[in-house]
Amino acid sequence: MAALRPAPVRLSRHDALNAAPQSDGLLGPAAIRDLARQLDLRPTKALGQNFLHDANTIRRIVRTAGLSADDVVCEVGPGLGSLTLGLLPACAGVTAVEIDPRLADQLPHTVAARTPQFADRLTVVTADALRVTGLPGPPATALVANLPYNIAVPVLLHLLELLPSVRTALVLVQAEVADRLAAAPGTAAYGVPSAKAAWYADVRRAGNVPRPVFWPAPNVDSGLVALTRRPAPAGDRAATFAVIDAAFAMRRKGLRAALARWAGSPAAAETRLRAAGIDPTTRGEQLSVTDFARLAATAPVPGEGR
Repeated sequence: MAALRPAPVRLSRHDALNAAPQSDGLLGPAAIRDLARQLDLRPTKALGQNFLHDANTIRRIVRTAGLSADDVVCEVGPGLGSLTLGLLPACAGVTAVEIDPRLADQLPHTVAARTPQFADRLTVVTADALRVTGLPGPPATALVANLPYNIAVPVLLHLLELLPSVRTALVLVQAEVADRLAAAPGTAAYGVPSAKAAWYADVRRAGNVPRPVFWPAPNVDSGLVALTRRPAPAGDRAATFAVIDAAFAMRRKGLRAALARWAGSPAAAETRLRAAGIDPTTRGEQLSVTDFARLAATAPVPGEGR
């Protein structure tokens, strides 16, 4: 079970984190490095630890998220607390999910030291975001996160499914992944992430983020992706996602061939495609998530095994 740590009101030995703090309590580059040094923290690629340290970028992310005073934010991978400190004044509360116990333990102390007036708005959950099965407190209404780049898409899809109360999301991911998430059918970047994200929300690119605002600086560009929840297409999500996976596993082939294993044979795939009103020579990147849902809902062809 995930470990739950409500924000304490006491201060810690890390109270003085920065000789020149931001007026709004945000962490600057010197504070980030000093805090990491005190925690004996060496950022690892395995955990996707690239920490934001630019106050203007934090403010921009919070502004772009468009939060209201009533929003409850789920933040994944808060790390040293840069984004958390920017989010807390803009909403009713932040539930931060952090996999690294050292960072999870320190985060409430950092918030209490730098923005004590908002310390009671923070709840920290020590858990792997991919395996979390629920969050404490009021239902989250927004997701705002600097996602670990190596698992960004699985985490995003998991949380969109787990937290139906989330109406909006703004995530910072690798630029290439941002392009894929926001891609429209018929474009080169359109694929599995695009189609699956579209099941839950309208998705758009919300800007670029330069490498130097992170410590350590990543070797890839970064981008913001904004999502607005909308009703899912008619149909079964798991069945639709299975068709999407099959279609893009052989994306260079027409769907008659690409879906042969899924349907049981090329002929069965053609039958189901035609039943859904889809040309069997069409490729997967031409279909919207609604098309995939309609195809998944067609009846299996009698006598065709999977």
